[in-house]
Amino acid sequence: MKKHLIDTFPFNEKRSLLTLVENRTSYSFDSCELNLFETHQTVENVNLVFDHFVFTSMLKGKKIMTLPDRPSFEYLPGESVILPPGELMNIDFPEAEKGNPTQCIALTISDEIILDTVHKLKELHPKEDSWGDWDIDPSIFHMNNNFDLADAINRIVRITKSEKGKIKDIMIDLTLKEMLVRLMQTQARVVFESSYNQLAGNNSLAAAIQFIKTNLRNNIDLGKVAEVACMSRATFFKKFKESMGQTPAHYILKERIKLAKNELKNTSQNITAVCYSCGFENLSHFIKAFKQETGYTPKSFQTSKTF
Repeated sequence: MKKHLIDTFPFNEKRSLLTLVENRTSYSFDSCELNLFETHQTVENVNLVFDHFVFTSMLKGKKIMTLPDRPSFEYLPGESVILPPGELMNIDFPEAEKGNPTQCIALTISDEIILDTVHKLKELHPKEDSWGDWDIDPSIFHMNNNFDLADAINRIVRITKSEKGKIKDIMIDLTLKEMLVRLMQTQARVVFESSYNQLAGNNSLAAAIQFIKTNLRNNIDLGKVAEVACMSRATFFKKFKESMGQTPAHYILKERIKLAKNELKNTSQNITAVCYSCGFENLSHFIKAFKQETGYTPKSFQTSKTF
């Protein structure tokens, strides 16, 4: 899966290096606080805690993070971690050094804007009964960024750098709400990716995803997918996009790309054979879509030693 990165922050004119360990600069707004962290030396057992819900995203370098009652894990660029208020983070920085610091952002977000965003989604865009509900799930705390989530975070950083006056708070609030929606959509994808087989019997979205995954190598009629979900085509498309953050067609494309990546790395098939065995009907479309999603052509991906 391609990880989507957040722009490295060039706030040099506003930042003074206070310490080599977790140097922190904060930018406060009505509904959130943007914290920018840099660590300039290898260090272990750094503790950090926030009073509000916090969304963090790695920019550069690597952390080893340990959370209460959870095993330690590597935290890498292109990934995000969310934590409830008061959750203690214990962090090691195995690669940080002066001139090549580890960089991370942390957004602490007010309860009011989270509750308001969730309430509006439930009121204006309710999910189907079996599809779960709009909410942030703290159990899904470590995830890869997708393009839309990374883009929303990048815009919050850009607004912080470029806008002036009270308009900045308004723009931050609007973009923050979008980021929260993208976060909930990302979590929904994590849930259904990991448990669609178990949920398919009584969850129409999981049943649709199961049908898609079972038929990736074949031509998939989206009208048939909507039937599996027991919805009209128009309703299914609308609800799928709201819940998952992407259209059914784009979801199918991304799943076929994932299948193709596995085939390219684990079989001796040539590019053309992989194209058609993974449900694509046109070689040039396959190559273009693969590069768009992964940043590599199928051939360069197949021959690379780094995946």
